[in-house]
Order: sequence, then C-alpha cells, then structure tokens
Amino acid sequence: MTTSPRIKWAQCLEIIRSNVNEQQYQTWFTSIKFKSYDVEAKELVISTPSQFFYEYLEEHFRSLIHLTINRVYEGNVSLIYEVEVVKKGSVKMESDEVSSVAKTEPSKRQANQSPTLTQAIAPVQDLDSQLNPKQTFSNFIEGISNKLPRSIGQAIAEKPNQQTFNPLFIYGPSGVGKTHLVNAIGTRLKELHPEKRVLYLSAHLFQVQFTDSVRNNTFNDFMHFYQSIDVLIIDDIQEMIGLEKTQYAFFHIFNHLRQNGRQIILTSDRPPVSMQGMQDRLLTRFKSGLLAELEKPEVQLRKDILRSKIKHDGLQIPEDVIDYISQNVSNSVRELEGVIHSLLAYSVVYNKDVDLDFAKSIIQHTPNTAVKEVSLDKIVEEVSNIYNVKQEDIYGKSRKAEIVLARQLSIYLAQVHTQLSVSKIGLLIGNKNHATVLHSIKTIKNRLKVDMALKEQIDELSNILKSTR
Repeated sequence: MTTSPRIKWAQCLEIIRSNVNEQQYQTWFTSIKFKSYDVEAKELVISTPSQFFYEYLEEHFRSLIHLTINRVYEGNVSLIYEVEVVKKGSVKMESDEVSSVAKTEPSKRQANQSPTLTQAIAPVQDLDSQLNPKQTFSNFIEGISNKLPRSIGQAIAEKPNQQTFNPLFIYGPSGVGKTHLVNAIGTRLKELHPEKRVLYLSAHLFQVQFTDSVRNNTFNDFMHFYQSIDVLIIDDIQEMIGLEKTQYAFFHIFNHLRQNGRQIILTSDRPPVSMQGMQDRLLTRFKSGLLAELEKPEVQLRKDILRSKIKHDGLQIPEDVIDYISQNVSNSVRELEGVIHSLLAYSVVYNKDVDLDFAKSIIQHTPNTAVKEVSLDKIVEEVSNIYNVKQEDIYGKSRKAEIVLARQLSIYLAQVHTQLSVSKIGLLIGNKNHATVLHSIKTIKNRLKVDMALKEQIDELSNILKSTR
C-alpha cells in the first residue's frame, strides 16, 4: 500500500521532533501545515503562519528539514513555503537549500564548514571569508558595557595595518556579542579594504582542520594557507586549551602573521590570565596587544537592543513590556533576542497581543530567561539584618539559638529562591552535610504550621528578595 504524501509529512515531523528539543518542536513545527505534494515535479508545499516563521525555519532548521524530506519522500524534493498573509491569502517562498541528493559541490558558506586549503593560492575575491554579513556595526547597539571594544573594532576596520591593537583579544561571558562584534569588524574591513584576505572561523574548526592536515599529510598546505591571511579572526580561542599540537601550529601562524604586520583578532569566554592549559608563550602574545572586555549589557543597553530588534522584526510591543524584559532578562544579548522570538511565536500561534501579563508568562516558561534568581549572599544579608546577627556567624558553626534559627532560615530560603542543590547549600552555609540541610528545611516547614510570627517574617523576607531580582 502506497503511503500518502500527507502521511509522509507526518513522518517527517516525527523525525524532526527527535532531532530538536521539545520546546523548539512545539514552537516552530506544530503550526506548519501540509498543503500539497506534486509527485511528478517532486514539489512539496507546506504553510507557515507568518513571514517570520518562514525566515526562522530557513535560518535555523533548513538543513534538517531538507535532509528529512529527501529521506522520507525518497528523492530530490523542492520545498515551497506558503506564507499565510492576513486578509491577503498567502505568498509562496521557495527554500534555497540544495538537496543532499542533488548536491555535487559544497555551498559557499555553511555552518561548521572550514575553508579549503586550496584557497591559499586563489585570488582574494575567491576566498570565502566565512563572515556573517548580517552581523554588522549598524545592528551592534552601543552601550557603556561594549563601548571600548566596539570603538577599537571600528578603528581596526578602518586601518587594519596599524599595529597598536594587534592582537585584539575580546573576552566576556557567552551571549554578550563577541561573535557579532568580530563579524562586524571583518565585514566592515572587507567593505573598506576589499583587497584584504579576511578569514573568520572558530577555534574548534581550526583544530579540526589541523588534525585533518596531519592525517592527510597536508600540513604544509595548512600552514601556507593560514600564513597567507591578512586578517585572521579566531572565535572561542579557549577551545584550544589542552590541545598542545594545535597550539603549536597556531603559535607559528600567529608569529608569522604578527611579524608581517597582519591583524589577529581573538575572542574568548575568559581573559588570558584564566586560561590554564594554554602555552605560556601564547598567553604572552595574547596579552601583548589590547585586551578588551565585553560585559553583560546594562539596563539601558538592554532596552536599546530590544527596541532595535522589535523595530527590525516589525513587532508592536508596549513600553512596559520592554521595561519588564530589560529588568528581568539580564544575562546576555542572546537571551534578549530569544525572548523576542518566543513572544512573537506564541503571539502568532495563540493569536494574542503582547501585553505585560503575557510577557511575564512567556519569560517564566522560557529556558534560561526566567526571572533571575536571588544570590545566597543576598539571602544571608537580609536574614542577618532581621535577626540582628553577623553574616559570618550564619556561615559559621555557632550553636547559639538565634544564630541557629537564622542559619536554618537562610537554608530554607536558599532552597526556595535559588537553583542551588541541597549539597551546595550545605557546603556554602557552615559546611553542613546533606542530612543537616534537609533537617533545617524540615524544621522551618514544621514551625511555619504553628508559628504565625515566623510565617510573617518569611513572607516579608521573600517580598524583599523578590524586589531585588
């Protein structure tokens, strides 16, 4: 019995579901509808609820979707998105993915693709820089936390031959915009100096290519290629930690480029002083140029980033929602963008306007963007204030009744207001074992059943802690 095209699409969804997390599947794939399949033309038509959905699927899941449909529909299948347009019917958009069946040569730019070594002798116009053209200075919003590295990056893009900022070492936690900034530098530099050989790649891909060159006996080609680059941008250089042979190769490439006046730009999630496992001679060279820290975005920058993203996506989001998001999602630019994507997706799927209550609900149920938790230090500080005891006594081993109560209450509140494990709480507060921590939590819970004064104190403390989030 022949399986119908509609059932085959259901099979495609099952395969996709097993290759993404459940939230991604529920957000981006459950709203896709099967429209038609032309057997002779091998053309599959599916519909999405908005242009944004189509763009997001193409940008983030294109390869997965095409590999899946070619497998299930058994051949080189063309995929057409039918984008629903309110009051205007629909618009068809053809996916530009090259089928894995028909693909005979690599596309110019793919995720996880390193440049071919044969490009070392190719003219500059044939070198794929691997830069993301969407990450530019125009959409890298300036704030206090990124002003220095952004300004230095612009200076390098304008005058890549100066050696004052060579190497440029940009460091900061994940999601603050390091990759965006270095791509903006490279993109702007290529615009101003098209004759320059610019290359961006991750340290992981550098390591993979180095290993392949050793295995395939092409190490000389590997070195010749990288020594021909005018501006080398390596993302996440900390991924070379512990890889002695990779570090050895990079050391010699670094020396050659630096001695010949070529620009080197590196990013890391930590400063050189914290990179144990990296050769000292490399660390010395990392510190010989300019170290620029990208910090977590401050409140005003978070608001500016949100407004820019909202304007770019053509959304309508009230100012009180922007204020709430900027106050409560503070870890990274990436999380801010994730919240906007979630708000848009849920508003489309559930046909709801974005208001403050809706935003609060989405943020609380979005991984990594829930309202920031209270620190253990803050809990101990507030408890010590109410009970008029020293913070060091709560952390210590005193057995005085008022201190024991303050300590037990701190443990209870830490269990309620933080994500710390019971063992971690015990380690941090008096170096207590697992059983002692559980006993403290049980003691407070039992007292709450009969001690209204204690309940009022805990309610007061909880309100204070919530207000500091």
